[in-house]
Amino acid sequence: MAVAKNSMPVVPGSAGSVAASSEGGAAPVMQASTVRAAIVSMGGELFTIDLQNVREVFVVDSITPVPAMPSGLVGVTNLRGTVIPLLDLRETIGLPTETTLKYAVVVKHGNWQVAVLVDSVPEIRTLSKDQFLPAPTGTGDRGNPFVSRVVKLEDRLRGVLETSVVLSHFEGTG
Repeated sequence: MAVAKNSMPVVPGSAGSVAASSEGGAAPVMQASTVRAAIVSMGGELFTIDLQNVREVFVVDSITPVPAMPSGLVGVTNLRGTVIPLLDLRETIGLPTETTLKYAVVVKHGNWQVAVLVDSVPEIRTLSKDQFLPAPTGTGDRGNPFVSRVVKLEDRLRGVLETSVVLSHFEGTG
């Protein structure tokens, strides 16, 4: 198994964090009305992931399949000596799966982490909380538990991946 290269650590900015001002007091770094998010592309669609849940982004050099893994968990990779499970959400959320995904976004939930395979991570953005809306309901038989909210980007609604729900789902299926 090859070690993933070209890793890019992500330092999440947290809403409401403070930094010292010149007077020695605390000054807000980011307003509580904003969220820092990684914009990711999967199956031709854009999604957002709260940057507080993102550890890093890396290029996947190799995937080692593991027998009897739950559907969606496609294998593992070695990231600087740590074995990371790789998750392909496309089939689960109804996206085409013809292409090979070459990037992974390491997301965390408690002490557990997994890398979600993506086409690309075009940017990191600060989003206003008023851009977020509840996801539409009643859109077919297959509800999507991983997308409970949407965000308006470039005049289109995009799914917000709820990493805690994704990781809780796969943590319980191993």
